[in-house]
Amino acid sequence: MGRIKVSTIIDASPDEVWEVVRHIDRHVDWMVDAEAIRMTSRSREGKGTTFDCDTRVGPIKLTDKMEITEWRTAKAMGVRHVGIVTGTGRFTLRPMRRSHRSRTRFVWEERLTFPWWLGGRVGGVVGGPVLKAVWRRNLKALKRIVEG
Repeated sequence: MGRIKVSTIIDASPDEVWEVVRHIDRHVDWMVDAEAIRMTSRSREGKGTTFDCDTRVGPIKLTDKMEITEWRTAKAMGVRHVGIVTGTGRFTLRPMRRSHRSRTRFVWEERLTFPWWLGGRVGGVVGGPVLKAVWRRNLKALKRIVEG
């Protein structure tokens, strides 16, 4: 499918943003496409943590099986999709300094492959802009939560 990338600037430090993002089971609070998250490993955070995410985008509903592949506190979280949709994703948090305020550039990148019954490559090309719009909305919700 290729790469999908969205980003936002959050008026908070990377540590403050991380405090929200690190709780994988609470991603449903800011991801409109995530309906439920079930942890499937003993660990709830860190590299090697696994979970299932019930995802809905329009009429398409599926369970996305994921594993955390990178965990750098207040810097990055990487994931591997190993279910119906495969690929990788990554959140990165970069500090930005403007006068006296601490800000964070939050970037969300994904490389996904869809199964044939979701259109395969064609589904990826068509679905890319839809997912990008959904994830932009997700980042707006994350920003609202962090900035409180």
